[in-house]
Amino acid sequence: MAAEKAAAPKVKAQDIASREELLEYYRQMLLIRRFEEKAGQLYGMGLIAGFCHLYIGQEAVVVGIVAAQNATDTVITGYRDHGHMLAMGISAREIMAELTGRATGCSRGKGGSMHMFSREKRFYGGHGIVGAQVSLGTGLAFAHRYREDNGVSLAYFGDGAANQGQVYESFNMASLWNLPVVYVIENNQYAMGTAIARASAEVELYKRGISFEIKGEQVDGMDVLAVRAAAQKALDHARSGQGPYLLEMKTYRYRGHSMSDPAKYRPKDESRIVRETSDPIDHIKNLGLENGIFSEDDLKTIDAEVKAIVADAAEFAQTSPEPSVDELMTDIYL
Repeated sequence: MAAEKAAAPKVKAQDIASREELLEYYRQMLLIRRFEEKAGQLYGMGLIAGFCHLYIGQEAVVVGIVAAQNATDTVITGYRDHGHMLAMGISAREIMAELTGRATGCSRGKGGSMHMFSREKRFYGGHGIVGAQVSLGTGLAFAHRYREDNGVSLAYFGDGAANQGQVYESFNMASLWNLPVVYVIENNQYAMGTAIARASAEVELYKRGISFEIKGEQVDGMDVLAVRAAAQKALDHARSGQGPYLLEMKTYRYRGHSMSDPAKYRPKDESRIVRETSDPIDHIKNLGLENGIFSEDDLKTIDAEVKAIVADAAEFAQTSPEPSVDELMTDIYL
């Protein structure tokens, strides 16, 4: 079964999204961007400990996919998870408090940056082991099939995790059992710090499911509308009983792999060029302004709203209490 490479249709923004939708996508992506910038600042101040992986540059992927989901779908990802949580509707306060290890965090301050979750919002992590979430996401798909709840599991992973063995075991099981799962490869092209061409014999990752009879598609992950359209197609496929689907999102992270990575392995001007030509937030902004769908004043209102949300989250996180010593042994299975 051949995988297919998507050719994005040249259509006007107003033909595929309403004014309200475009402004909401702009708001969500800007919130993720500003939240992550603030998280980077707090990390530099020593208020966030351990590892911290920022999502700056990749915002269109999760915003576009969540826009196509329904209320029964579940989401799981790796350790670059703050943006996914924000897009799933988890409050900036809870996430920032979790980053700073406070009792008011979404995981009560115990998960930190890499291991947060929200069962209420159907977000199952945040996982620190590379590729482990793919097997767990396949299990979530099995649960959807078992319960017959019409839900689909969305399992996100990166181009580095795409070379892990458990990924292919999961592909085989999902295809064999016809499970409702969409595998999303966020191909930011550098994994931890090695260009994909130096680590993968096949760099077109949407083809990785061919031997398991899983359809695949490559998508411009810097275009939220292209992401939404591809996600809707993939979700419809999985939800209708046709089995798993593989989406390769070609995206780009502006920062290093984690806060300790200076990203010196990239060509000197690459990040600047991507920002100037392909930034996902600028893309939706320009689409709206050039088509007369919204105005600069509309964007200024959203900018001010987002700035206030992020400032409030940072203040809340810094003034919230740390977990009680009584919590030390809770949620531990012996």
